[in-house]
Amino acid sequence: MSFPLLITLIVFILIFLLRMPIAIGMLSAAACYFLVKGGDLSLIVNQVMNTYYTNYVIIAVPLFIFTANVMNSGKVTDMIFKFAGGLCGRMRGSLGHVNILASLIFSGMTGSAIADAAGLGKIEIAAMKDDGYDAEFACAITAASATIGPIFPPSIPLVIYAMLSSTSVGALFMGGMIPAILLALFLMIYVAIVSKKRNYPRGERIVWKTFLRFTFSALPALMTPVILLVGIYTGVMTPTEAGAIAGLYAILVSVFAYRAMGIQDLIEVVKTSIKDIGATSIMIGAAAVISYIVAREQLAANIGNWILSFTASKYTFLFLVNIVILILGMFMDTSTIQLVFVPIMIPVASALGIDMVHFGLVVTFNMMVGLSTPPFGMLLFITSGISGTPLKGIMREIIWPIIVMLIVLVIITYIPEVTLFLPKATGLIV
Repeated sequence: MSFPLLITLIVFILIFLLRMPIAIGMLSAAACYFLVKGGDLSLIVNQVMNTYYTNYVIIAVPLFIFTANVMNSGKVTDMIFKFAGGLCGRMRGSLGHVNILASLIFSGMTGSAIADAAGLGKIEIAAMKDDGYDAEFACAITAASATIGPIFPPSIPLVIYAMLSSTSVGALFMGGMIPAILLALFLMIYVAIVSKKRNYPRGERIVWKTFLRFTFSALPALMTPVILLVGIYTGVMTPTEAGAIAGLYAILVSVFAYRAMGIQDLIEVVKTSIKDIGATSIMIGAAAVISYIVAREQLAANIGNWILSFTASKYTFLFLVNIVILILGMFMDTSTIQLVFVPIMIPVASALGIDMVHFGLVVTFNMMVGLSTPPFGMLLFITSGISGTPLKGIMREIIWPIIVMLIVLVIITYIPEVTLFLPKATGLIV
């Protein structure tokens, strides 16, 4: 390791330990690298701007963030919750199943775990607590089900991965469908077992007429993923254009279909979106500079050669990647993992013959596990904050849902067809 790279690493670690914003840490570390190397600091600006100018797909990220914020501001979440409740009916632990189904439906609109937990989660946890469920269980299953959001299309992390790996966004979106549905099914099995053991209540019997009313009310919102996916896979829209259409459609639904958003509400949504987009954009730009340094120092190639020197098995490599991301996910934000560490792993995965769609879904799924993993799982803090439930109890209750997620992770890691079947069947990959 060269001296400038060593200094860069030390600065980055120190800033991380001081709990400063990661984007600032990456830019500071990059500046130290160029100063020690004797390079021109203007290269930082060049790399950041080149990333924005040459990656058209990045535009989809702020558009999906805006869509998620619009959907969370109106009655959309409430409509989805009632519709999912109608599907579950008299099942024991019905509201637990509703929680998971609602997350699966909502994920088709926003692609964000944070939006799911903060928006739907507030309704779900309150309803479960009122119906006699343990608050800790309600928070844990809400955190676990929210991880479905970035796996089922559309997905903000998958769009970013597509930018990093030059992989088809459409193929990644299609590849995420089966893993997301599989996770939902496994979580519902877990809820059924716990509900029987703890004697959680059954749901209310929903008569056909009432269910039709719920369905009709939720239909405008339910059309969002249909418009998105049909538009992308018929070639009518690119993923970026689909993000723009989704944002416009979300406004129309909230304003005209549900009459839940006025001018002031829209202004607040725009303000929130600007903050979220700004934070994400700085992270992407800072990561571009770090990626430039990694390429210049041939760090990825050296790590790849080191890994290939003791194993040529792609399954061993995937095992190591999963272990590393799981450990990092316990202590670091998922965006940092994706933007700093994943680009280093991509060339090695490619050299071992791992399909980039498969690899993208494996690392994305793994990062979502990190969002619910103690001690720093973001979703645990969100569900604790919106419900007033002590974090300690949620951490204890989340253990089994994490085990469920890890089982699904093993399945998608070692059975590649789980992620590749739909992209191959639709001709998105060969």
